[in-house]
Amino acid sequence: MSQIKVEKNVGGIEGLCIITPLVHGDARGYFMETYNLNDMNEAGLDYNFVQDNQSASVKGVLRGLHKQKNYPQTKLVRAVRGTVYDVAVDMRKDSKTYLKWYGVVLSEENKKQFLIPKGFAHGFLVLSDYAEFCYKVDDFFHPDDEDGIAWNDPTVAVDWKIPEGMEIILSEKDKRWQPLK
Repeated sequence: MSQIKVEKNVGGIEGLCIITPLVHGDARGYFMETYNLNDMNEAGLDYNFVQDNQSASVKGVLRGLHKQKNYPQTKLVRAVRGTVYDVAVDMRKDSKTYLKWYGVVLSEENKKQFLIPKGFAHGFLVLSDYAEFCYKVDDFFHPDDEDGIAWNDPTVAVDWKIPEGMEIILSEKDKRWQPLK
């Protein structure tokens, strides 16, 4: 029996999936499988993840929008602590949804995971006081391959759901990404 529920092509964007694990809980706590190759394959999600990454951030940190130039990565992301608003932007020029974006709240409470295939820019905004964010990728990190677009690019026009009064905190690298046009 599969331990996941998969919503495919969320936001009408081919390839984007929200994966919700089956959580077994009682008074002691809970147990869930965070990744099962057989369940993923059964759902038609055949990826070979080769690296796990984790970051920690404080409220207001916005990481993104990141993409790769020559070594694109499929990402399977989730918040293991706190809450983030996670966004994927379709950068596949031959796609019917080119430059369309989709966002989803990922939290330690909802335990949802977001599958973002190759060809997307990706970013997230930390909504809680603190968040730990994990992601699997299907290619290794190539430092010279990093690219990105401005988080507030008017062409893409992501609605980051920024709470009133929240100060956005960007890395120096993320401040340098340019708008598309």
